Amino acid sequence: MSTRIDIFEDDFDAGAEIAALKAQAGGAGAIATFTGYVRGEANLKALTLEHYPAMTAREIARHVAEAKRRWPLLGVRVIHRVGRLVPGAQIVFVAVASAHRAAAFDACAFIMDYLKVHAPFWKQEEYDDGVRWVDAKASDDDAAAKWKR
Repeated sequence: MSTRIDIFEDDFDAGAEIAALKAQAGGAGAIATFTGYVRGEANLKALTLEHYPAMTAREIARHVAEAKRRWPLLGVRVIHRVGRLVPGAQIVFVAVASAHRAAAFDACAFIMDYLKVHAPFWKQEEYDDGVRWVDAKASDDDAAAKWKR
């Protein structure tokens, strides 16, 4: 099974990532993807993400491993960007390959829901009048809670 997790500042090509996963995940009948973007709301100028590289990579890998235990997956690709990102910029990409669509959809949603809640990223929003740290959202906690066994 192909698994790749990257955390970096550079942009990425989602189409190229899907093609690479398809090539590596022989027998895949489905690839489910999620691409998240920096929202451009309320005069947001930029979103800056900070992290501790080893801790963040380890936590994401732990959740991917849990997805692999729950579903028959053939491949997983996770990209999370860090640094200063402007509205409209890609911020996160999750792609999951499986023989069947249900496993691909569920595993992709599971990984994304857990990234929002458990991956150790610290987010700071920049506006004309200053910056503020982003607080955790109850709705994200609720989304992740539905996956608890």
